[in-house]
Amino acid sequence: MLLILSPAKIQNIKATPIIGDFTLPVFMKEARQLVKEMQQLSLAELKNLLDVNTQISELNHNRFFNWNPPFTPENAKQAALMFDGEVFRGLQAQSFSIADMQYAQHHLYILSGLYGALRPCDLIQPYRLEISSALQNKAGKDLYPFWRPKISKLIASSLREIDSNIIVNLASSEYFKALDINTKKVRVIDVEFLEYKNDNFKPIVIYIKKARGLMARFLIQNRINTVEEIKGFNVAGYWFSPQQSTENKLVFIR
Repeated sequence: MLLILSPAKIQNIKATPIIGDFTLPVFMKEARQLVKEMQQLSLAELKNLLDVNTQISELNHNRFFNWNPPFTPENAKQAALMFDGEVFRGLQAQSFSIADMQYAQHHLYILSGLYGALRPCDLIQPYRLEISSALQNKAGKDLYPFWRPKISKLIASSLREIDSNIIVNLASSEYFKALDINTKKVRVIDVEFLEYKNDNFKPIVIYIKKARGLMARFLIQNRINTVEEIKGFNVAGYWFSPQQSTENKLVFIR
């Protein structure tokens, strides 16, 4: 099965040792194209596009102008180690064994507004660009038409490589809609995490993000390859709720 995660806005740029081998993003040519577009924006235009404060816009203005391939372990970092939001604090890729990282390399994609789709070992330099950003480009008025055909083709090819037709969706709706899935050929498993609050089970965003990373870690470290095995996830107090689940939506509660 193939796991899909969203990226994180928070990124850890501190140098850390690579785990196993490193690779380069599949869509480096496209990333270069987008960086050139970003470099043409004024600071005010970038601030408006990213919808951030002045400090963050200045930081990313500098990042785009200093974006400097070719990527090496000296000037870039493996994607799974660069992202540092709640999802990736759950994933804890920094504690993966080399074998875990190699498995993840073939079974996990992190979708990205700048890089399209990243494997855990892909080297990247820091950036800020959401896939929903209204960046005018040759494909359209935002990044969905730019990335959707490319990412979808890559995911389909990767499923064939691992001889699977199952995608486990651990991404946000914002990012997962960058995929055009033929559901007649591919089974998409959505995963939902609920918290018991005030006599009811509710989704709470910060816990959902952490749980998505925990789930990805569980699936990677245990080499899970069937939907039935996913139901065995019992990390951080979560347990599978058959009453609230459906065939293609697995609900975990705590």
